[in-house]
Amino acid sequence: MEAMRQLQAKRVVIKVGTSTLVYPDGAINLRAIDQLAFVISAMRHHGREVVLVSSGAIGVGLNYIGLKQRPKAIPEQQAIAAIGQSELISIYKERFAVYEQKIGQLLLTRDIFVYPKSHQNVMNTFEALLAQNIVPIVNENDTVAVDELDHETKFGDNDQLSAVVATNIDADLLIMLSDIDGFYDGNPNGDTGATLLSHVAKVNQATYTLAGGTGSRFGTGGMVTKLKAAERMIKADSQMVLANGADPTIIFQILAGEPVGTLFG
Repeated sequence: MEAMRQLQAKRVVIKVGTSTLVYPDGAINLRAIDQLAFVISAMRHHGREVVLVSSGAIGVGLNYIGLKQRPKAIPEQQAIAAIGQSELISIYKERFAVYEQKIGQLLLTRDIFVYPKSHQNVMNTFEALLAQNIVPIVNENDTVAVDELDHETKFGDNDQLSAVVATNIDADLLIMLSDIDGFYDGNPNGDTGATLLSHVAKVNQATYTLAGGTGSRFGTGGMVTKLKAAERMIKADSQMVLANGADPTIIFQILAGEPVGTLFG
């Protein structure tokens, strides 16, 4: 039997992918959102500081206006993100209220972390929210973040955003919930011999060679973006766990040190 893990988890960033929040048919997974609110509220009540980085704005927006496919035009995507983000935060507020936990919303772009003054301002906001026992819910500001702008505003995906946030606020641990059980030494969808790696001490070119492909049709992330996030966490002397978010209560197992998913670092 695999040994229990030793994790530092006083300040934790949880990243939840669209695949956890939105069913493959586009419907909102209210059960998963409720479980997420329950787990995070329990963590807060036990003295942990928690930041939630949540994807799902476009997925929820598509469901809200009855579209099955993400449009290709950027302005249309941004409009759907604006609709979906307000709906998503309303659902979060409702579910967290059940567990008497207050939340706050931060919509970020990459340049906020580049310019010293805006960087300091957003760090002050994070610290003030956490000091007041409020859970910051973070997403990329999709209504303005596009690659075509003169200065780089886009993180590219919320895997990168979660690692940037985690390293900037000196989080001990990043828990990344996705639609996969962890990191494998092959493609589990096509290779029956692919083995789940419980622990990856460092991320190098060989690690990237094992990864490839993108995620669900509602999301943007793939394994490469998760490895980049893990690499960033390891360089900051922190840890990351990649696990399946189908049941967000898996977070309790992770925090207890159970060998679920893949531990990086």
